[in-house]
Amino acid sequence: MTLTIDREVAAPQSAAPHNPHHERRWLILAVLGIAQLMVVLDATVVNIALPTAQHALGFSDNARQWVVTAYALAFGSLLLIGGRLADLVGRKRMFLVGLVGFAAASALGGAATSFAMLVTARAMQGAFGALLAPAALALLTTTFTHAQERGRAFGIYGAIAGAGAAIGLLLGGLLTEYASWRATMFVNLVFAAVAFIGGTILLHNQPSVHRPKLDWPGTVTVSAGLFALVFGFSHAETAGWGNPVTVGSLAAAAALLVSFVVIQTRSPHPLLPMRVVLDRNRGGAFLAMFTAAAGMFGIFLFLTYYLQQTLDYSAVSTGLAFLPMSGVLVITAATVSAVLTPRISPKILIPAGLGLSAVSMYLLTGLTVSSSYTSAVLPATLLMGMGMGATFASAMSLATLGVDSDDAGVASAMVNTMQQVGGSVGTALLNTIAATAAGHFIATHGLRPATIAGAAVHSYTVAFWWSAAIFAAGAVVTFVLLRPGVPQIDPDAEVLVVL
Repeated sequence: MTLTIDREVAAPQSAAPHNPHHERRWLILAVLGIAQLMVVLDATVVNIALPTAQHALGFSDNARQWVVTAYALAFGSLLLIGGRLADLVGRKRMFLVGLVGFAAASALGGAATSFAMLVTARAMQGAFGALLAPAALALLTTTFTHAQERGRAFGIYGAIAGAGAAIGLLLGGLLTEYASWRATMFVNLVFAAVAFIGGTILLHNQPSVHRPKLDWPGTVTVSAGLFALVFGFSHAETAGWGNPVTVGSLAAAAALLVSFVVIQTRSPHPLLPMRVVLDRNRGGAFLAMFTAAAGMFGIFLFLTYYLQQTLDYSAVSTGLAFLPMSGVLVITAATVSAVLTPRISPKILIPAGLGLSAVSMYLLTGLTVSSSYTSAVLPATLLMGMGMGATFASAMSLATLGVDSDDAGVASAMVNTMQQVGGSVGTALLNTIAATAAGHFIATHGLRPATIAGAAVHSYTVAFWWSAAIFAAGAVVTFVLLRPGVPQIDPDAEVLVVL
């Protein structure tokens, strides 16, 4: 049951505490958006710089993946504890600690003189990002409590989350080509400094009034479980699904995560209260974020390969090729949040967004060695921008809507966890499928230069088919899971209380 407390009717003794962020909420949104952009684009900004960094530091092709994987492992495995710490000790405090740590790790990575130093820096970035990201989303959740403004705020924030990866590709290309690969790390100091100054001035620390004890058994099991899960899928990319390490990691992940759920049902102070995930709308939103991240890697990963290796685009040109999609994503997210979310059920909006994304991937299955960007790539990416804009804006808001204030951090962490784990699963699964498809193509057509180019494009289109299937499955499941109707919130209500 949802209860809204109206400012004009409620008695003074029952009124909710004053929201100290309300008057500065739009400036706070700008600060949180800068921090979110830094975390999201850092997952891709380094990718384009990797070949240059590899040449400068002299590490092998097999070692190169760990520059990306180290970030994903630390970020994915520590998100839930980061979200709970934000609830317990204060979101401003965790937000600022995360910013300082992320900046320090970026400086270390930019100054790296060895492969070990670079990988250590990337792992540190992931760890401090796990403190920063859920704190930022929780601050957004508790700052915007009015229904109409909440929609606009989450539309902007969702657009940043969705477009950040594409912006990272462009920024990585520009910095690598015109400055240095080290600049892709050092640029974070600018983002972090601006966000830290703004956060220090604008935010108030609001720790939980209940101060429950930290759930250490749950913390250990979920952190180890998520680490094993992300590691297992990452290891599968290079070693295959039948590799003993891959199988062992995924089996350990399953056992640890099942143990975590059991612990949460019995703990007096659970790290992740089951009420956060068992709500149908919130669970559907988490699933939508997972599906979107898993399927979206089909366009970022393989379309990047297609543009650079088949169409001979430069790193900068590849980044520019994704800009139209980012622009449409931003516009769609803002429109959906401000105009459609208050009027149309998420049961329609989220499956529709995933469905549009599935259609965009279907269009990309028609790519050939001689396809052009304007006629074959651009229409599909514009449609993807629409689909992802609708999905991210609706799902991010719904995932934190109505959650108890003391659970805002951990609910926000679940959003980020679903994105991170979904991305890891999607990358490993689609990479494996693409590699298998390329091998079969070469075995059938023979090993010649023309065949190699055709095999590459064939592997991309097979991956696009699977991405389309992932999106379509997500659309069906979320349609079944989500409740009909628009979630009702009094637009004049000061606080939403869930009973």
